[in-house]
Amino acid sequence: MKNEPETVICTYRVKASARSAFVELLKEHWPTLHAAGLVTDTPVRHYVGEGGRGETPGPVFVEIFEWTSAEAPNVAHNTPEVMRVWEGMGQLVEERDGRPAMEFPHFAPFEPGA
Repeated sequence: MKNEPETVICTYRVKASARSAFVELLKEHWPTLHAAGLVTDTPVRHYVGEGGRGETPGPVFVEIFEWTSAEAPNVAHNTPEVMRVWEGMGQLVEERDGRPAMEFPHFAPFEPGA
């Protein structure tokens, strides 16, 4: 349903030299989205790794949060405060091992037995 929250799992392949700068922007990301009313009150979750077996080394950050609706990402693209953070993040990530610099798949709750 269009007005239901959507969970997004963001993956960021960060340039090794940009780790600290990226973390500073990541600290701003969810609060900026929340202040704009684009994400739910469900707390954001963050994870970090260094790439998988056989992959080029480098930090990989994962951020999980809930958009308020399917339209929220589109609104975010027209929100200057959000775009400032996103544009900064975009300068600090890189394509790696044939994968994009950033990925943003959306998910809905699912009950396997239902």
